[in-house]
Amino acid sequence: MTMLSNLAPIPELYVSYDSAQKLKVEAADLTSWDLTPRQICDLELLMNGGFNPLKGFLSEADYNGVVEDMRLADGTLWPMPITLDVNEAFAEKIELGQDIALRDQEGVILATMTVTDRWTPDKSNEAAKVFGADDIAHPAVNYLHNAAGKVYLGGPVVGIQPPIHYDFKARRDTPNELRAYFRKLGWRRIVAFQTRNPLHRAHQELTFRAAKEAQANLLIHPVVGMTKPGDVDHFTRVRCYEAVLDKYPAATTSMSLLNLAMRMAGPREAVWHGLIRKNHGCTHFIVGRDHAGPGKNSAGEDFYGPYDAQDLFRHYQDEIGIEMVDFKQMVYVQERAQYEPSDEIEDKDNVTILNISGTELRRRLREGLEIPEWFSFPEVVQELRNRFPPRSQQGFTVFFTGFSGSGKSTIANALMVKLMEMGDRPVTLLDGDIVRKNLSSELGFSKEHRDLNIRRIGYVASEITKNGGIAICAPIAPYATTRRAVREEIEAFGAFCEVHVATSIEECERRDRKGLYKLAREGKIKEFTGISDPYDVPENPELRVETENVDVDNCAHQVILKLEQMGLIAAS
Repeated sequence: MTMLSNLAPIPELYVSYDSAQKLKVEAADLTSWDLTPRQICDLELLMNGGFNPLKGFLSEADYNGVVEDMRLADGTLWPMPITLDVNEAFAEKIELGQDIALRDQEGVILATMTVTDRWTPDKSNEAAKVFGADDIAHPAVNYLHNAAGKVYLGGPVVGIQPPIHYDFKARRDTPNELRAYFRKLGWRRIVAFQTRNPLHRAHQELTFRAAKEAQANLLIHPVVGMTKPGDVDHFTRVRCYEAVLDKYPAATTSMSLLNLAMRMAGPREAVWHGLIRKNHGCTHFIVGRDHAGPGKNSAGEDFYGPYDAQDLFRHYQDEIGIEMVDFKQMVYVQERAQYEPSDEIEDKDNVTILNISGTELRRRLREGLEIPEWFSFPEVVQELRNRFPPRSQQGFTVFFTGFSGSGKSTIANALMVKLMEMGDRPVTLLDGDIVRKNLSSELGFSKEHRDLNIRRIGYVASEITKNGGIAICAPIAPYATTRRAVREEIEAFGAFCEVHVATSIEECERRDRKGLYKLAREGKIKEFTGISDPYDVPENPELRVETENVDVDNCAHQVILKLEQMGLIAAS
């Protein structure tokens, strides 16, 4: 009997071991590109066949086809641009037809690439077509405009070795390793469950039902590459998954980790996930409500409708070659002590329906409140509590921003003393002048250098926050995109409280303690915030403080009250 197509080996882009050794030596002389974390995720799935039929980073023709109508130039369905974005300086050095070495962040050569295409994409068009809107509230659109390089390179890739992972090695499988595993176990029908969040009882019920409905074995296939900024880190999540695995029948369930960089692209992402799971040997795929949705847009509405992803998937299902199991919202019916799909409960009005949203779960963790057993497994809750102690025991950052002379440093100093008086956590003040002296003495005041200075402050603050301390930062920080990047970096480890010291430029100039405004007016200081350089007023800071005719003590006290309200310090 012939082997089932979903279990036959699929093509990879790696060369043989012997060729790889030879290629490594030759590639050492090539011009090198150091891959970003996202590019490393993409390259791994290109090389191991997870992105089959792609043979490398998209050419310009393929890219245009994918952006405009989800198809490669040859007509094959593919919804997501997989591009090698680089900076302009690097792109200028490259000749078409040239081979370049692709290295990881330690400098190890993972692959070579023949550059066949080089172009400057219309990123606003890419954002609108792929993500549905050119709105930087979307994490991938923000990445596109503020993190990705301006130029795209395309061309085929020759794989030398996979990226090295030191964590959860036994749980990471290539598409061909999974296919071989399914063959060995005699599995024919396999339903994949995509997740980037810890699994709770509702997910378990849902996956049980999906496997039963499809009469298939279950592959729990969580993403451990890059998910949405602010998600639970993958170490904690995998420990949670391992705790839940015991609750599944071992003979029919398996778990494998997928090193994918998610784009949170909703409907297109669902189709993409389907193609990736098809490559991993699965026959069925669970698509949930608001699959891979990024949350709210700039107008405060959801980016995608709750079932847009299911609709698009259904439309392309035959071409993807994998069957969709559409996921119902599972809720807990107290009287029957069980989970049921919310659309199948006929006596809705006579029973108590319980549900804890992600937001509510985070609140309970933050405040150290009870999380009931009907909602999650005690082992999972314990892992989450280890990683997210109550807020009053976590590190956090208070980030002051405002014009020069607005009173940021003075308030920050007063706040530091008040927090040190409480004495429950170490407090570090990262004031503009202190940082300039100790961390950034070589930097000037160009836009680029000021940006770099704020990022350094953000990095140090994130380390302090991660280790349970309090960081107080008081730079001018004029640019909204940089403040957002710092916020995302810090919120991975604790809370971030932005305080806009909203003193008017006229008042700051009247105070002018250091005589800087006078020099700026005379043109002796170039690029001075508020005079010759812009200041992006924070739109939704946690707190705005007015300092005119208000004493410093009162301003610092307003911050203390805010921190109490956020649950970061115990109410006095």
